[in-house]
Amino acid sequence: MSKKTVIDFMNMKKNGEKVAWVTAYDFPTASFAEQAGMDMLLVGDSLGMVTLGYDGTIPVTMDDEIRHCQAVRRGAPNTFVVGDMPFGSYQISPEEAVKNAVRFLKEANVDAVKLEGGRRVIPQIKAIVDAGIVVIGHIGLTPQSSGQLGGFKAQGRTIDSARDLIKDAIAIEEAGARMLLLEAVPPEVTEFIAKKLQIPVYSIGAGLPCDGQLTICGDMLGMFQAFTPKFVKVYCQVAETEIAAFKEYVKDIKECKFPEDKHVYHIIDSKEDFDKLFEEF
Repeated sequence: MSKKTVIDFMNMKKNGEKVAWVTAYDFPTASFAEQAGMDMLLVGDSLGMVTLGYDGTIPVTMDDEIRHCQAVRRGAPNTFVVGDMPFGSYQISPEEAVKNAVRFLKEANVDAVKLEGGRRVIPQIKAIVDAGIVVIGHIGLTPQSSGQLGGFKAQGRTIDSARDLIKDAIAIEEAGARMLLLEAVPPEVTEFIAKKLQIPVYSIGAGLPCDGQLTICGDMLGMFQAFTPKFVKVYCQVAETEIAAFKEYVKDIKECKFPEDKHVYHIIDSKEDFDKLFEEF
């Protein structure tokens, strides 16, 4: 399996071939995703909620992201990996944005970085692109700025909101971004933007008519129990399976059913020799 490049993703758009990508935050998940033939992996700042137990994404740091990107890269050496720039890593200035984007490449060997925001972050996008780094834009429901949006609410559902999204999308492409992610946007708006732009346009809760889909792994695997977004299809219930396994384990321990003889290592020398050893003490 050879790792896809931005050229491959452009060709997939032209050929109408959908891109499948998912978030991953650790070595085993990344390894399983690569074995399944995933096109792309995002080490999202959603790790704050799914992995680190925060209430949102804001507390996630660059060091958090770098460490998890390193684990994902080790698990998926042949998959296109995207580092998600956390809150505070690019808002201060274009220079700070480039500095942190460079960290993703040098320390974690990712293939691209993603950052949230439209026209307001165009200077940062241009600066990172000028540094020779692949940028993925992200507009619509942007969790890092959910406070300004009035919470985790879908965007682009009114004419004015849709117009802003379209302007943002065009500006992001013109700034040099190589892909765009739309989150919680009506399919009608998604379809228009996907056809309008030359670069691939992907959806997370933004409908089918685009170039591919992203899903949070904890949601699709039934691991994140706090809530499940409307736009998620749950493919299995890992949490239920793990809880059941832990319950059985606890029961076995309490009832002395584990470990069994097959789970232990027996002595090699004679029991008599061991008895003499124990007598020494």
